[in-house]
Parts: sequence; C-alpha cells; structure tokens
Amino acid sequence: MAKKEAYDERLLTGEQSNAKIDTSIADIPLEGSRHMQPPIKMLFGVKGSPWLLLLLFGFLFVNIMMLAITVLLLNGIGVWGNNEPTGWGFGIINFVWWIGIGHAGTLISAILLLLRQQWRNSINRFAEAMTIFAVMCAGLFPLLHTGRPWVAYWLFPYPNILSLWPQFRSPLIWDVFAVSTYFTVSLLFWYVGLIPDFATLRDRAKKRITQVIYGVLSWGWRGSSKHWYRYMHASIILAGLSTPLVLSVHSIVSFDFSMAIVPGWNVTIFPPYFVAGAVYAGFAMVILFAIPLRKWYKLEEYITMKHLDWCAKVMLATGMIVAYGYGMEWFYGWYSGVPFERSLLYNRLHLFDAPYSAIYYLLVVCNIAIPQLLWSSKIRHNLKWLMGISFSISVGMWLERFVIIPMSLMRDYLPSSWGYFSPTIWDYSLFFGTIGFFVFLLMLFIRYLPMINIFEIKELAHHTEHEAHKEGAVAH
Repeated sequence: MAKKEAYDERLLTGEQSNAKIDTSIADIPLEGSRHMQPPIKMLFGVKGSPWLLLLLFGFLFVNIMMLAITVLLLNGIGVWGNNEPTGWGFGIINFVWWIGIGHAGTLISAILLLLRQQWRNSINRFAEAMTIFAVMCAGLFPLLHTGRPWVAYWLFPYPNILSLWPQFRSPLIWDVFAVSTYFTVSLLFWYVGLIPDFATLRDRAKKRITQVIYGVLSWGWRGSSKHWYRYMHASIILAGLSTPLVLSVHSIVSFDFSMAIVPGWNVTIFPPYFVAGAVYAGFAMVILFAIPLRKWYKLEEYITMKHLDWCAKVMLATGMIVAYGYGMEWFYGWYSGVPFERSLLYNRLHLFDAPYSAIYYLLVVCNIAIPQLLWSSKIRHNLKWLMGISFSISVGMWLERFVIIPMSLMRDYLPSSWGYFSPTIWDYSLFFGTIGFFVFLLMLFIRYLPMINIFEIKELAHHTEHEAHKEGAVAH
C-alpha cells in the first residue's frame, strides 16, 4: 500500500520536468494513438484503439440522432410518446439530465479555482469540455419539444413591428436565458484556459498546417508578464461569473416544475435538491470517463487516485443531500395530509398497484443504496467498483427525472384524466443519439486538444518541488 501511495504522489514531488509533462500531455493531440496502450480487438477480430472504437460508436449514434430529428420535424412531436395528461416526456427528462451532467465541470473549473484547490488541475479541462458538450445535447430537447424549432427566435426579445414579446413569466423563457448564459460563460472560460496550452502545441507542432491552426487559436501568446496578468484577471472574472451559474441554472430548471400546481412538484425544496443532484450526476460522469482515459493514455501520474478519491467524496456528500431530498418527499407527502400528495406517494411506493413504481425502487437503489459503498476507502480506491458506482448514479439520476416528470403527470387530480406514458422508438433513438453525440464530441476533443491543463500541471510540479526543497533545507 505504501508503494502504491508513493506512486500516486509522484506528480506532487516535482520529479517531472517540463519536457516530460509536454511529452505526456501535449503530444497526445499532436501524435494521437502513439501515446495509447496497445490496440484492442474490436468487431470481427479487427484491432483498433479504444478511442477509435468510441469514435465510431459515437458517429453511429449521431446518425441515429439525425434520423430521429428528421422524422420528428417531418411528422411533429406526435412521434414521441407524449400524450394527455403526460405532456412532458423524454424531451424534458433528457433536458434536465444533460444539464445536470454539465454542472461538475463548472464546479471544478470555477468554484474550486476561487477556493484555490489545486487538485482540480488534472481534471478541470475535460470536465469543462463535458460541460460544453452536455449543454449542447441538453439544448436540443426543449428546442425540438416546442414542435416548431424554426421559430425559436420568438423566445428572445428581438425588436419587431408586431410587438411579439416573449412571456417572461414562463419558465421556458427562464430556461432560455439561463442555459444560453451558462453555455456562453462556460465556453469562454474553457477557451481562455486553453490559450496557453494552444501556444505549447503551436511550439511543439512539426507540421506547418498544425502550427498555423494552433497559432491562430493561441492569439499570439508568448507567455509574457502582460499576457499572464491579463489571463489571470480574465480567469478570475469568468470564474466569478460561473460560480453563481452553478447554483442558478439548475435552480431555474427546477422552477419548470415547482412553479406548476402539480402533486409532487409544487414544493420549495426543488432548487437545492436539483442543484445537488446535478453535481452528483456530473461528478459521476467525470469519474466514468476519467478512469478509462487515464489508463488508455498512461496518465496515472497526473490523474492520481487522490483525484478520484476526492471526486468520490464529493459524490458521497451530494448523494446524501439527494437522499435527504427523497426523505423530504416522503415526509411532506405524508405530513401534508393532502390526499393528492399522499396518492402520489402511494403510486411511487406500492410496487404492484401503480405504473412504473418499480422504477422508483430502482432509482433508490442506484442513487442511495449503492453509493453508500463510498464510505469505504477501499471501495473509493478500487477503480472497478468506483466506475460501477458512477455508472449506477448516472442511470439512477436519469430514472429520477423519469419519476419526477411522467409519473407525476400520469395521475394528478382527476382520476377521469389519468393516463399512461409509453415512450416510442423515436424517444429512445433521440436519447441514445445524444449520448453518441456527446461521446463523439468528447473523442474529438481528446484527439485534437490537451485533455489536461499543461501549464497548471507544470506550475503545480514546480511549486511542490520548491516546497520540498524548503522542507529539506529546514530539516538540514
């Protein structure tokens, strides 16, 4: 165990030189598969890299997504399983799920930067990329859910002679402003952080076209004091803008439900409950991708067990908040005395008397029971267990959105208007298509951009080495 801990701490002892860091990280986008583990067998015995396998998987499902969108635009949202009274189905479920996944990147990049938490340096870059791609996937669903995405500009207060102003009391408008602001600030924060690393890739590139592309993206970065001064100020400003967005965006998304007079929705606990759930799902997705990436690209020295352990602890903390939210749903459903709230609680808890009640028990297992294993440090340091728990949380958080939306709408106030929600093949096609789109974009990011923050890793290594020398001098 002592040897393993020493291996995990090699980054923090300053043993790596700048050249080694450049070779380990910067050369991945410049040279591609040369820095990966040996190829694995893919379909029909053909060998290829895991990166290529995931890229092809993503590309396949991108095509399925485009087919689903085409069918939707030609026929309308009637091809989905939406009906009366379940007017919101997979479209809003997936929107809330994808928005939640993006929250880990913003928390890691913004809040931990302001708190001067250096353990974020190895994981913030691809976590920020996941935020961008997750918000892109999320934005598709409400846009298509309107049924007429070609007139989506009506949602913005554009000047026109017809005075066609949006309804600012509608949560849909709140979503438009919140998500568009979130995406813009996250994209700027991500790109600003990439500028010094673009300069590193520009200087190390051997092909002229590669030098030109990275040179344009680096905006003439030379690493002067003036450049670093402006970079640090821009980063702090963007981090300050991003920090309230972590809390506000998913709070506003929760207003889509809490502002409605629907049993199980009209409660004040939704904003903090949704924010905690978003961070919970986001960190689960970060771990789900970080573990294989560090293995494939031999990055164990940079994404250490300490980083994964801290991410697991954040998941455990936010998971307890989510569990508290479930407990509060049971409590106020019983304590309120309102027959409609009690009926909703009955529909969720009685396994054989209500539709989809089995899904509620499954989400409790995925989101509450299984993550309790993270209390054990042995489990947190076991990559297979950690990856399995993260996958369980990702599935459980999607099931939570299913329970909140269709299960609440299927049975409301009037038994005469009760219905049943049954998703169609096009619901599933668009959902899995966006998963493929997310994976496809992430693989392109890994191939052409540095997935770890190069200059911050160098700074951390030099700072740690300096501290080690000071401690050694004091000891002597």
